[in-house]
Amino acid sequence: MTRPALPISRRLFLAGLMSGVAGQALANPPVTSLRPIARGEDIKKRLLPDIEELVAKANLDGDVGFAVADTRTGDLLEALHPSTGLPPASVAKTITSLYALHHLGPDFRFETRVLATGPVKDGVLDGDLVLVGGGDPVLTTDDLGKLALRLKEEAGLREVTGRFLVWAGLLPSMREIDSLQPEQVSYNPAVSAMTLNFNRVHFEWEKTGGDYVVTMDAPAPGYRPDVTVARMRVEDRSAPIYTYSDAGGYDDWSVARGALGKGGARWLPVRKPELYAGDVFRTIMRSNGIVLEEPEVVETMPEGTELGRHESEPLEPILQDMLKYSTNLTAELVGLTATRVATGKVPESLAASAAELNLWAARSLSVEGIALVDHSGLGEASRVPPEALARALVRTRDRGLEPLLKDVYLRDRRGRPLYDSPVKIHAKTGTLNFVSGLAGFVTSEDGREMAFAIFTANTERRDALTEAERERPPGGHSWNLRARMLQYRLLERWSILYGEPQRQASK
Repeated sequence: MTRPALPISRRLFLAGLMSGVAGQALANPPVTSLRPIARGEDIKKRLLPDIEELVAKANLDGDVGFAVADTRTGDLLEALHPSTGLPPASVAKTITSLYALHHLGPDFRFETRVLATGPVKDGVLDGDLVLVGGGDPVLTTDDLGKLALRLKEEAGLREVTGRFLVWAGLLPSMREIDSLQPEQVSYNPAVSAMTLNFNRVHFEWEKTGGDYVVTMDAPAPGYRPDVTVARMRVEDRSAPIYTYSDAGGYDDWSVARGALGKGGARWLPVRKPELYAGDVFRTIMRSNGIVLEEPEVVETMPEGTELGRHESEPLEPILQDMLKYSTNLTAELVGLTATRVATGKVPESLAASAAELNLWAARSLSVEGIALVDHSGLGEASRVPPEALARALVRTRDRGLEPLLKDVYLRDRRGRPLYDSPVKIHAKTGTLNFVSGLAGFVTSEDGREMAFAIFTANTERRDALTEAERERPPGGHSWNLRARMLQYRLLERWSILYGEPQRQASK
């Protein structure tokens, strides 16, 4: 059934999908400072701590690598292990964005279509209705609602005599992005060309008397349809909190009664996205008086006449939201789509598509060592050398990435943002368990712009985590805070040390 809608917007969906936390690794190696400080420079510069001191104070017991370069000249200003490949986490999304902008263009739009395999006469479709996924990473329940209204009001559809089919063969389908993540985390959903609500289902529970009332639905501002292809059971146990099994036609979840309390809600990943989208669309169509059969997923796209379509917003704002909220599924879908367009064929897997991106980076950006295994950075095997990314940012300075990056602010010693700082930073953060990265552009008070990449990782500590610890690893939060403070101190250092380029050049 369709219940009253919740006041949930697309941006709220995005805000709930931040990257997870998972690994780190390197200890006090030699520093390369490529630009010495002149003797006569002001006290601010002479009092700057050296790199060894900054790294030691961060106490990250793992690897630290960075590179910073002048965007005008391309000169490398300062670096620490610039050629060592380290896990980029969600910083990888900057490379994916460049790849997508290059092959798709900023105005590219994703399309979700509905086809009829037979004629429509007097409102009756004598044939099958087909929902065709176009890889739209931001398709919502409300978008399907608008599509259903078009079928009713513009195409005049009233009845379907045949089947209801779903086709998603435009991109490869996978049950998850990364197999090492906890089963219940919503940032690791299935990947498919038929995507809805970031392939997440809303699980809500409320204690009534001695039992729980649970719901699984797909809420949006205009609709809140119940979902039948994802089901939840409350079981008498204390652990594990969640279990998942594939029940064939639906996702079968269970939750420990002892973990629920009085009530609450969370998003869970969808593992059957084609059936999920079909289930929601069928419910919405029924609310508009059009009854469909249960959805069937087909591997071959049926021939038919288009009855309606939904177009996404342009790629540029989609990428801006992806970079701001770090949505993994968006990164995978835009990366896969870019590979399909670039090669003219459907990529076999995320790894195969990422391999095409790596080749493109080497050839088009003239950088070595970028080795991604996916487009989001969620896969722990991805590696990126800091210098390669810093130079890539320099060489793509005019390709539209910087305006899409979010504002980052320097912090004081207590970690409070310095919103009034004259130093301007546009960057992408990245976080996995015991992995933290930051890359983008920093402009000093005097207007010198630099591109930078900072990676920190303790892969040994990350790899030692048990499956139960991966969602909230012991010590992970404090480690991440120390990594972030190191990033701020490096940015502060560079803005002071390498600012005032004209004055420095005259000395």
